[in-house]
Amino acid sequence: MGARLFRLPIAFAGVMGACGVILAAGAAHLADAARLASASTMLLFHALAVLATVSLAERGILHVRIGLTAIWGFIIAAMLFAGDLTMRQYAGHSLFPMAAPTGGTLMIASWLVLAVAAMWPAPAKGR
Repeated sequence: MGARLFRLPIAFAGVMGACGVILAAGAAHLADAARLASASTMLLFHALAVLATVSLAERGILHVRIGLTAIWGFIIAAMLFAGDLTMRQYAGHSLFPMAAPTGGTLMIASWLVLAVAAMWPAPAKGR
């Protein structure tokens, strides 16, 4: 599997990192913006998790397909969680009922999928 497979997740990680910094600035300068700090933290941590997982998968340390599942889980989960908290801060309502808990649960599941990707043997070369 080539590097092309990982370009989109890397781009998402860059956007997640930028949004994380923006939300951190909002949390630092706005009154009653604790939600933004949590959203920022999750975006920044999971942007790095995406980059690290891509790096490990590219090097063959992780099972690539299972690793990709973790990567997309991190991206979707962080967006759901941070998007919901940001929406609550600025719009006064959530994205949809249970969006943040769904994102949080998916984050946990994605970390567990990453553990499976590390332990699952990679397919033999040539298959």
